[in-house]
Amino acid sequence: MRLTKQTNYAVRMLMYCAANKDHLSRIPEIAKAYGVSELFLFKILQPLTKAGLVETVRGRNGGVRLGRPAEKISLFDVVKVTEDSFAMAECFEDDGHVECPLVDSCGLNSALRKALNAFFEVLMDYSIDDLVKARPQINFLLGLDDLKQVSAPAA
Repeated sequence: MRLTKQTNYAVRMLMYCAANKDHLSRIPEIAKAYGVSELFLFKILQPLTKAGLVETVRGRNGGVRLGRPAEKISLFDVVKVTEDSFAMAECFEDDGHVECPLVDSCGLNSALRKALNAFFEVLMDYSIDDLVKARPQINFLLGLDDLKQVSAPAA
């Protein structure tokens, strides 16, 4: 199984917001930190907002922030919002039109379903907060330290 770029960057966007929790994050800053287009991030933002994982604040000083605490957002929450399909084989597809005579009693179907459920269980065990805490230098790596110095009032 391979997750889409949309899921990958959705997790990264949430990590950025979690690392920048005391401030609103701006899409141009997130895009620059990850070297990806702003348009792509705006596209990802829609399902995250709809699911309540992210909140947007409009206006001149607007931006995005987590919709709930980082420790309450599991990787499974993100994956289920950003992935279109978990069909690992033809027999998993929703239309049900499979040309295989074993479709109702296939060992492969059962094994893949069990593997997919195990995958989901592991994703449920990890939160965005876990990912951020695993990288003690995340603020430096994302350039957040530089942003905070620029926005801090001069003494």
